[in-house]
Amino acid sequence: MNNFKRTLVTTALPYANGPVHIGHLAGVYVPADIYVRYLRLKGEDVLLIGGSDEHGVPITLKARKEGVSPQDVVDKYHQLIKDSFEKFGISFDIYSRTTNKIHHKTASEFFKKLYDNGAFIEKETDQYYDEEAGTFLADRYITGTCPHCNSTGAYGDQCESCGTSLNATDLINPKSMVSGSTPVMRKTKHWYLPLDQHQSFLEKWILEEHKEWKPNVYGQCKSWLDLGLQPRAVSRDLDWGVPVPIEGAEGKVLYVWFDAPIGYISATRELTPEWEKYWKDPETRLIHFIGKDNIVFHCIVFPTMLKAEGSFILPDNVPANEFLNLEGDKISTSRNWAVWLHEYLVDFEDKQDVLRYVLTANAPETKDNDFTWKDFQARNNNELVAILGNFVNRAVVLTHKYYEGKVPLMGETEPFDVQTLESIPAIISSVEKNLDQFKFREALREAMNLARLGNKYLADTEPWKLQKTNPERVKTIMNISLQITANLAIVMEPFLPFTAQKMRNMLNMQQAVWSDCGKTELLKPAHAINEAKLLFEKIEDEKIQEQLDRLARTKTSNEAENKEAEPAKADVSFDEFSKMDMRVGTILEAERVPKTKKLLKIKVDTGIDKRTVVSGIAEFFEPEQLVGRQVCILVNLAARKIKGIESQGMILMAEDADGRLDFVAPGTKIKPGSQIR
Repeated sequence: MNNFKRTLVTTALPYANGPVHIGHLAGVYVPADIYVRYLRLKGEDVLLIGGSDEHGVPITLKARKEGVSPQDVVDKYHQLIKDSFEKFGISFDIYSRTTNKIHHKTASEFFKKLYDNGAFIEKETDQYYDEEAGTFLADRYITGTCPHCNSTGAYGDQCESCGTSLNATDLINPKSMVSGSTPVMRKTKHWYLPLDQHQSFLEKWILEEHKEWKPNVYGQCKSWLDLGLQPRAVSRDLDWGVPVPIEGAEGKVLYVWFDAPIGYISATRELTPEWEKYWKDPETRLIHFIGKDNIVFHCIVFPTMLKAEGSFILPDNVPANEFLNLEGDKISTSRNWAVWLHEYLVDFEDKQDVLRYVLTANAPETKDNDFTWKDFQARNNNELVAILGNFVNRAVVLTHKYYEGKVPLMGETEPFDVQTLESIPAIISSVEKNLDQFKFREALREAMNLARLGNKYLADTEPWKLQKTNPERVKTIMNISLQITANLAIVMEPFLPFTAQKMRNMLNMQQAVWSDCGKTELLKPAHAINEAKLLFEKIEDEKIQEQLDRLARTKTSNEAENKEAEPAKADVSFDEFSKMDMRVGTILEAERVPKTKKLLKIKVDTGIDKRTVVSGIAEFFEPEQLVGRQVCILVNLAARKIKGIESQGMILMAEDADGRLDFVAPGTKIKPGSQIR
């Protein structure tokens, strides 16, 4: 690392088709931010590059689902993601987007240079085509029955029921999601990056020259290489993305896996006119922070692209993390099984550092890990409040109590004092060693050991008992406690930036620099510090229960959606059906039936009369919500008494799998009495 003049850090580009969740944070953005803040504290030349990935099929699927344009989708989610990162303290030098003109220009130029250099091969393949819509279909635009588990609704690239990866041609009874028609096979031409031609280079570069990479990264790369690499398409038939910039490629765009990593280059180009210094100077160190699902793209595919282009440096390290689960279940955006960052920032206002701490302390660095709300609460209450917050508060409060807020002059020291002082640089050294090796979980544990050291020192020396009998001894104790606090204000900056700033404000310290870490005279005698302010507060059970209840509702909703509809009842004759007289009615009045939870007394204008109906829908609707609503009512159902009220008919309701009721009603306003046929 000392051989490099500067460091360029990139973070995986999140798809702009939804918000960011804690899995993204733990896998990519928190560790990247820790590392970059650390390098900045050391005074190094470092850039943190990020942005939104705004092309590809997931964007077009989202747009189709919401009935808007792909641009509408990416505009909405790019801003939401960008704002969330800023509020959470991810300190990007730039957070860009792949729909920017400079990205389209950069990606087009990159492709064109590789094309001109003969780096691609052309292949004609059969692909599903929607004749009604007049378009080729991406795998995600095709659904059918999974050949492995027979689940309907499997996609052309994966069955979400059994998790098996698929080819679109594997599906039984494939259907186009665009028109609903059965697609046909049609030939189409695309350009491929022949990864197999670069296999020997990659084997030497990764397996021999980068054995220091994390075992999970190195191991996955070796598995891919052992299987033998195959050519990979760099273009696809789609109308959303960067157009392939050559003649004869109309209606084709760059495959999102090809254009997205070029987004790192275009964002740097957007940030600084000296962008080539960060991408082409061999004295620059390039580091990619990603999740494990992106290892192959950043360790095999993107380096092949860079080498084929010829003028770019290759990544020095790719410290990818594994996955973070939530309450024992895999995080899933489609199932809404996640803790969304923008919602957390509202529910836990000014508690960014609590989540940063928990995600780092429980980081999935070498294997998948689990986030639970109970662990979140315990780490806050038992570690941040009871250890770090408690120590800093006591040190500052006692300084104001005994010395009017001024650092006391250290008196004579005892062996225990010397031992404590000598522990400070040793802890800092361990933090630094772990940060340099991308072991952020261990680095945070060592940083917290400094707070534990301070807590133990105060508990063992008990200055509040010595103040009357040995005030000179207390001066030494408080001076040492304040030096530990000052070191904490620096060493916690990469991990807990909001908290570190509060600590520096309390201590009246200037902006921190890493070279000051480990020093035991950071605060000079008579230096005035400010009043104490609580760094953390306990999180009560009620707050955690709210989050658990939200997840429980999500799980119930998912189970209801996956529950199969009840089988049809026995057939009835047309004559039997025609005996039922169903009409459109308008609700005139509604009130609760006393001493019941479910019943409402409803007056309905049926067009033929005004009648009373008793309906068991009070759990789902307030009476005042119903006045004026049109409903479907069975008017020739024999009257019967319910709770002493004669009910003259039945209002038709639809019941979801989870028991939720809703009205069966006309789509537009219609005259009461209109018959339902």
